[in-house]
Amino acid sequence: MDDLTLAAARPVLVLGEALVDDFVDGPVAGGAPLNVARGLAGLGVDVHLASRLNPADAAGDMLRASMRRFGLSETGLQHDAVHASGLVTVSESPDGSHRFHIHEDAAWDHLEADPVLDWISAQRPGLVYFGSLARRHAVARDAMRRILDALPAETGVRYLDLNLRPGSDTAALADECLLAADWVKVNDEEFARLSRWFGLPGAAVDDGDVATDAAYALMRRYGLKRLVVTLGAKGYLGFDGDAPPVRGAALPLARRVDTVGAGDAFSAMLLAALLRGTSWARALSLANGMAAAMCGERGPVPAQTAFFDPWRAALDAPEQS
Repeated sequence: MDDLTLAAARPVLVLGEALVDDFVDGPVAGGAPLNVARGLAGLGVDVHLASRLNPADAAGDMLRASMRRFGLSETGLQHDAVHASGLVTVSESPDGSHRFHIHEDAAWDHLEADPVLDWISAQRPGLVYFGSLARRHAVARDAMRRILDALPAETGVRYLDLNLRPGSDTAALADECLLAADWVKVNDEEFARLSRWFGLPGAAVDDGDVATDAAYALMRRYGLKRLVVTLGAKGYLGFDGDAPPVRGAALPLARRVDTVGAGDAFSAMLLAALLRGTSWARALSLANGMAAAMCGERGPVPAQTAFFDPWRAALDAPEQS
């Protein structure tokens, strides 16, 4: 039975940080889990975001307003009157790349497990998305362990977007996250770090490409069922068990504003497509396309929800055999 046979009929649980990215031209609501949750909602998926914010500060107001705009329920939000809502100062380079200063000891660092466990017991999610940054603080790290350990056996997939950032970029934390995952998405730089940390065979990244023996070794080490490595301008590689990898080329960008949120758009479309029963190769292709389209938007999600219309239509279109 496919991992998603039962999962498609049940909600997706997204765990982790909701925060405000403070760009030079103004703040926007962000955080990889929130970005993925909004992307899934925009694609018509029933999604529940479990995060934590301060309802009395401006960042908390912005985060809740953005969730409402995308039709996301606030029932998974925990309120924290002591710690500020998450904030990231973003520095942008002329080439469109970014550096992130993630402010310490934010509300999402203090996520509590019990409210999430109560929701899991009642709703029994079919798929869970999580990342590594949400484990940077001991409180949230313990909560994430309890939540992932308590997931029912029939929960279809635990999807990890490793998303290494300062504060959560250690070999020990990566190891812990990988052990909890079924499917993993990393970029080429993250894959190279994993290769060095864990002594994977061959050159992990050779001239911008991934050594497939290293990818299969990583999958065997952690019992992963699927692995996606995004390669920036070189496209992506998708590994499904022992099958030959699916390779896709990067798409030409009709418009480039920034790359913030492109990886999260990739994850949202990949999961939405697979939940619809789309084949692995086509799901990867759709994810690649929506990630490229996001590069034409300012910030981590589109300014207009109409952005999702053609992508929802693509999900509804019959797959060519």
